[in-house]
Amino acid sequence: MEHYAPVLPLFLLAIGVALLISFLSRIMGPSSPSVRKAASYESGMRPIGAAVRRIPVKFYRVGMLFILFDIEVIFFLPWAVVLRDLGLYGLAVMGVFFFVLIIGFAYEWMVGGLEWE
Repeated sequence: MEHYAPVLPLFLLAIGVALLISFLSRIMGPSSPSVRKAASYESGMRPIGAAVRRIPVKFYRVGMLFILFDIEVIFFLPWAVVLRDLGLYGLAVMGVFFFVLIIGFAYEWMVGGLEWE
């Protein structure tokens, strides 16, 4: 735990600076709210309909799947850097990881989770 001791003051300093900047900008910054400033802006045209619309869940699903598979693929970089030190055991473990990743990807593809429509 003593290795993390220098991180605590840095974390507290970052929180303090963020709060100080937010406080100073609230106090010293110009503020003149109006209805026109709060209105949504649509490239110079008057907005049609509500500014907040329901977005289909499929967009969130595709986005989450992209992030999930993207993060899993990032694990290959540190493995590739230390592959020679890990030897055959490291190769076997990453092979299992890759197999599980491919199975998950194939499942999502088969059930249509990656279809944009």
